[in-house]
Amino acid sequence: MTRPVPEPITLFKNLRETLLSMSPARLGVFPSEALPNVWGVLMETGYSPAVVTLVALADGTTSLCFGSGGGVIGAEKYGAVREATAAFIAAAEHHRNKLAPTDSFPLPDVDRVRFYVLTFTGTLTAEAGERELGKRTHELSALFYAAHDVITQIRITSDKSEKGAFN
Repeated sequence: MTRPVPEPITLFKNLRETLLSMSPARLGVFPSEALPNVWGVLMETGYSPAVVTLVALADGTTSLCFGSGGGVIGAEKYGAVREATAAFIAAAEHHRNKLAPTDSFPLPDVDRVRFYVLTFTGTLTAEAGERELGKRTHELSALFYAAHDVITQIRITSDKSEKGAFN
C-alpha cells in the first residue's frame, strides 16, 4: 500500500520546479570528457513528515531540502561535500542507462526513492523502495549509496560548522 508524502511548502515546490526545468548552460555547464551526458541529479526520498530532496549539480551546487521547509543550501563550500557530490554525479553518469526518459516529475511515496538524472538531452528517472536500495538488491543501489555519501558529508560539515570549526 502506498502513502503519498505530505504536500510540500510553496518555496520547496518552486525551487524544485526551477531545478527540474533549468538549462545546464544557465549554470555554465557543458558536456565534458568526464560527464558527457549528466549535469545533475536529484534524489528524492519520501518520509511520513515530508519529502527530502538531495540536489547535486555539475557546477558543484549541493543542497539538501525538506518539503516541510528548511535544509542545507550551499553545502558545496566544503571540500568533502564537493568530492562526494562529484562521485554521486559520476555514479549517475555510469548508471544512466538504467533510468527512463521522463517529462513528468511526481514526488515519491513514503518509503520510496526517486532519482531524476538531468542530462544534456533531457531528464531520466527511476524509482525504487528505500529498503530494497538500502539492502543493495536493486540495480541502482550504488547510486543510492553515492547519494548517501553526500548526505553524510553534509551532516558532518554542518555539525562542525555549528560547533564553530568553520567560522
